[in-house]
Amino acid sequence: MGRYRIGVATGAWLFSGSHNRVQLWLVGARGEARLELRLRPARGQEEEFERDVPKDLGPLQFVKLRKHHSLVDDAWFCDCITVRGPGACEEATFFPCYRWVQGQDVLSLPEGTARLAGDNALDVFQKHREKELKERRRLYCWATWKEGLPRTIAAERQDDLPPNSRFHEEKRLDFEWALKAGALETVLKRVYTLLSSWSRLEDFDQIFWGQKSDLAERVHRCWRDDELFGYQFLNGANPMVLRRSASLPSRLVLPSGTEALGAQLERELQSGSLFEADFSLLDGIPANVIRGEKQYLAAPLVMLQMRPEGKLLPVVIQIQPPSPSCPAPPLFLPSDPPLAWLLAKIWVRNSDFQVHQLQYHLLSTHLVAEVIAVATMRCLPGLHPVFKLLIPHIRYTLEINTRARSQLISEGGIFDKAVSTGGGGHVHLLRRAMAQLTYRSLCPPDDLAARGLLGIPSALYAHDALRLWEIIARYVQGIVRLFYHRDDVVRGDPELQAWCREITEVGLCQAQDRG
Repeated sequence: MGRYRIGVATGAWLFSGSHNRVQLWLVGARGEARLELRLRPARGQEEEFERDVPKDLGPLQFVKLRKHHSLVDDAWFCDCITVRGPGACEEATFFPCYRWVQGQDVLSLPEGTARLAGDNALDVFQKHREKELKERRRLYCWATWKEGLPRTIAAERQDDLPPNSRFHEEKRLDFEWALKAGALETVLKRVYTLLSSWSRLEDFDQIFWGQKSDLAERVHRCWRDDELFGYQFLNGANPMVLRRSASLPSRLVLPSGTEALGAQLERELQSGSLFEADFSLLDGIPANVIRGEKQYLAAPLVMLQMRPEGKLLPVVIQIQPPSPSCPAPPLFLPSDPPLAWLLAKIWVRNSDFQVHQLQYHLLSTHLVAEVIAVATMRCLPGLHPVFKLLIPHIRYTLEINTRARSQLISEGGIFDKAVSTGGGGHVHLLRRAMAQLTYRSLCPPDDLAARGLLGIPSALYAHDALRLWEIIARYVQGIVRLFYHRDDVVRGDPELQAWCREITEVGLCQAQDRG
């Protein structure tokens, strides 16, 4: 009984009139009160209201919301509700929402303190968890995009996604503007070069204008240099392939006349300064046909040496592994004619692009994250501490992946039109990469140790990855240990166990048997 102060944080309105009527119920342990609020059509702001309630509600457990239905269904994205009660209850009670409120349904928001299923002293919270998960399992269903690959959300297009998984307007406009700006720049460059013939490498300068950076300028100046070529394996866009050699690769066949090269490789191997980047994953992948023109794929091997000053330099490049038709493939050396050596390095970079985009970006980032996102929505209620940890980081995962499947890697999509692994080769490569995917490969400390890249001063990606991992781990462990004091608590959490099974057995297709 007394005056309540209510704060309403609005994230967005789909449409907006001059004011928007919202019914709000305060539900406490000893009763509930219905209030009516008129919200201004403001985005990203919090409004405060004061209302008198003539009865004692007790400790607040839920806030319920219903938006007044108008001729236009003006959906309202509510970030959160805070309530400050009278007297001794002056401390704010927080009710997170972060969902769209629309239609005639009443949305029930529990008080925001994280709880495990077994920790619910009040049965009303357990009933809320069960009802919430039942509804989520109806909305978030699994689908199979391609056999042998991680499962996905059941959505053909982004419009098929649940509203709470869609881009906010600001995010959508930013994303679509970036796409349009990139397309416009490509068209302008095409028009600019339409009548010009390209006969020298320098002619590529005709398309390198527009957005620039210091790094882009450096790459433009030095892209032919062996030093930058090696540096990119350590610290470039794809630092995931390089590893320290434990032995000479079996595919590296040294023909007669290369005894000096063999001796050099053995010396580097013995001193621990020999490294390799092996793209065998691409061997035998069918190449695309673009506008009637057959494309080509290499599956190269690069052997590199780490110099005492920290420079990583290529020693030899093999473009394709041995085959019955070519048991001793040609080797390319820094001493070869400059354009032959440069062409070999270009083929390596082409292969690096394919593996980076498909294995490490699409599979290990997007598709694995989507499995975790769908499993989280199906298995963990909003009160679960792991849900609260993850939900900010999977906010837009489902829409960006659905857009990719319908526009980028779909039949007739950008990969089919422009990339040499398009036309089906990308799916073959993803299946091979999926067979190699393990939990440890996703954890930088384990991955870097397995590849022998710890303790290298010039491995800047490794240093940064480990520092970020330590920061994230310290935060996550600090939160998780508040709820999971012992292993038996982990085993005894039915929601967490269901989540783990959903990820490994369902989303990742029995991955528990593959490490």
